[in-house]
Amino acid sequence: MSENRMLIEQTTGSGTPWQSNEPFQAGLLLPLISLIFPPTGVVSVIFALKSRNTRGDRKRMLNYAFRSRLWAQYSFGISFALLIVGFIAVTFIANNYAVAESYFDLQILKAGLPQISSAFLKNLGVSIVAQCAVMIWGLILAVARSLPGRAAAPIRFMAIIYIDLFRGLPALLTILIIGFGLPQTGLPFVSTLSLFASGTLALTIVYGAYLAETFRAGIDSVHQSQIAAGRAIGLTHFQVLRFVVLPQAMRNVIPPLLSWYISLLKDTSLLSVLGLLEGLNTARILVTAQSNLTALTGVSLCFLAVTIPLARFTDFLIRRNAQKLKGAS
Repeated sequence: MSENRMLIEQTTGSGTPWQSNEPFQAGLLLPLISLIFPPTGVVSVIFALKSRNTRGDRKRMLNYAFRSRLWAQYSFGISFALLIVGFIAVTFIANNYAVAESYFDLQILKAGLPQISSAFLKNLGVSIVAQCAVMIWGLILAVARSLPGRAAAPIRFMAIIYIDLFRGLPALLTILIIGFGLPQTGLPFVSTLSLFASGTLALTIVYGAYLAETFRAGIDSVHQSQIAAGRAIGLTHFQVLRFVVLPQAMRNVIPPLLSWYISLLKDTSLLSVLGLLEGLNTARILVTAQSNLTALTGVSLCFLAVTIPLARFTDFLIRRNAQKLKGAS
């Protein structure tokens, strides 16, 4: 009801439409333009005419005007959607279905999808292992940057340098430095890392810098009074972090963590430059062998099958947290 009232006020230009005695007349320009999509445009025009003909009852006039505006908006929205769909359809059938045959050959997709899906499991494996390592490393960096006192200034300074450095470098550059550089050092352990391990390490180094700032934002979101209360009952700084701050901070940063995981999963495709036989590299091999780009569509579907549900779940968590905060206030 409040949304209806707000839209009616926008239609009339009056702050108190129900009590105002100023003459009101619904405009016909917007409903007539909405006839670009006749099914809803005609309804909009009908309600506009009803509003103009109902002069004895101001409340009904405003109600009809609101409905006319609403159906006009439906018309514009549907028309825009149909325009996009039409453009995509024209693109697919242009040049004797060249785009459809190059990217959506169903026979090639059916033949290559099992192999691509199997290789995509490596992307999932790298992303899961890296996300676990990133959460630990990012939390360590966030705590290091949040340490109080002058004695901890060098630790804070080093954490800031690390975060700024790897947030400023392109992820692909870091992957190349780690993946191709470490094997040439001859150092024990790191020079013998597998492609899977070196790729996971590179992603951990990069995303640890980003998640450190996410964790720090979660830590800063906890009110200082709770920290002061913890110190007042005799808890040390690390005990306050463990029992008071981090449990609340972790709940606050769950939606951003899921968003970062989606980005991390997509960036596992960058590991193809190291020669790791993951989803994208497998698709590229199939593209070369088949002289068709449908394999790239297949690996795209694999990524979308994971990222879209995660994105919707993240939106759900954000809405739920917003409702909780609204209820608490």
